[in-house]
Amino acid sequence: MDFETVIGLEVHVQLKTASKIFCSCSTAFGAGPNAHTCPVCLALPGSLPVLNKKAAEMAAKAVLATNCTLNRESRFDRKNYFYPDLPKAYQISQFAMPIGEHGWLDIEVEGRPEKKRIGITRIHMEEDAGKSSHDPFRPVSLVDLNRAGTPLIEVVSEPDMSSPAEAVAYLRQLHAIVRYLDVCDGNMEEGSFRCDANVSLRPKGETKLGTRTELKNLNSFRYIEKAIHYEIKRQESILRSGGKIIQETRLWDSVKNQSFSMRSKEEAHDYRYFPDPDLVPLVLDEDWIEELKKNLPELPEIRKARFMESLGLKGDDAATLTASRELADYFEACLEKCSNVRRCTSWVAVHLLGLLNARGLSIEKTPVSAKALGELLQLLEKGDINDKIAREVFEDMAKSGRPAEVIIREKGLSQVSDSSELEAAVQKVLEENPAEVEAYKGGKTKLMSFFMGKVMKATRGQANPKVVTELLQRMLG
Repeated sequence: MDFETVIGLEVHVQLKTASKIFCSCSTAFGAGPNAHTCPVCLALPGSLPVLNKKAAEMAAKAVLATNCTLNRESRFDRKNYFYPDLPKAYQISQFAMPIGEHGWLDIEVEGRPEKKRIGITRIHMEEDAGKSSHDPFRPVSLVDLNRAGTPLIEVVSEPDMSSPAEAVAYLRQLHAIVRYLDVCDGNMEEGSFRCDANVSLRPKGETKLGTRTELKNLNSFRYIEKAIHYEIKRQESILRSGGKIIQETRLWDSVKNQSFSMRSKEEAHDYRYFPDPDLVPLVLDEDWIEELKKNLPELPEIRKARFMESLGLKGDDAATLTASRELADYFEACLEKCSNVRRCTSWVAVHLLGLLNARGLSIEKTPVSAKALGELLQLLEKGDINDKIAREVFEDMAKSGRPAEVIIREKGLSQVSDSSELEAAVQKVLEENPAEVEAYKGGKTKLMSFFMGKVMKATRGQANPKVVTELLQRMLG
């Protein structure tokens, strides 16, 4: 029997506010345990929540950017469950009336010609819980409530994905959108963007969903893909041997590359949702919504399409350059200095990203600014330097932070384009290699690259390749 995979994702997105969702405590990451807390975070008697307007604004932007219906009225509910790092013994969330619902994202998977639409069931606002640390040597757990009350949106997809590749494509697109909107920093290591994956298998042709398992708190695209792939194989092995899948929550061990059971989930947990009596419904003003729509940034898919249509970029290059808002901004800033789109694309997508990857840096921390790279490419475009020199200068710029013109002047790296000056170098190379000259004249024209290499070496790479080629062709007859 052949099986098909069904995947649905629940993505938790930490909103990039300076303060928490229901109090004025800081959301800054990395403070000492329980440093960013107050009576509201600690759920002390008599403390009351007050909604952070900025959190509502960011949530609304995410709703609009994912093609969801932005509900003019939404309501906060209490989701009741006990956990040590949830001091109230309930979480303020949204259930019956979320801020957004019924949206979608169109994803592209490598090797497939057509896009696939993934439905979004709902987007709701909620507060994050604290964090428990379990001592491996003593029966002790420590609770840090700095994260408690950090504003979240949870983006719940339809079970429309059928492979790990589709799940990762959806997550990458959602990750890019929230970063373009500047509503989330997208830092997966710090838990700002994390995902729970619901995975089930069913016989091909069957419409009824199989028993699902939930992979909890996955926080890297690589781990997400590996974990889902592992879970598919695990379930398939059980089903083929005649066993039954147990509905449960599982955790991913990135060291052992396998998942393990966290807790069984025989039935859907009864959270006993009810409206939070301390918070009034959130009602959005039409003028405020129109202002939000007007100020939405150009989103990644739209920007990618513009790069392809107006700049003539290939799909892969456009996708690379629009993967993050910062990289797309860098590329366009570079184009303001160097109008050669092809050259600018190559240098940003290959040389710059290669440098950043080698150093483990993000585009925000690049040692070469867009203006500085654009000025280097201007010199290349004018013929003041050639590609080889440009690469040498770029490496120096990345180390020293100095402008290209200063490096070129100090090192004497300007390209030599004077044919009378280069003619002597070409003549010397031909005189030193008579056998190769005869072979070339005898029809072995591929030796042109041999002569070019010799001339470039003799001129320390500063000869203009175009002028050298013309001289070699003339002098070799």
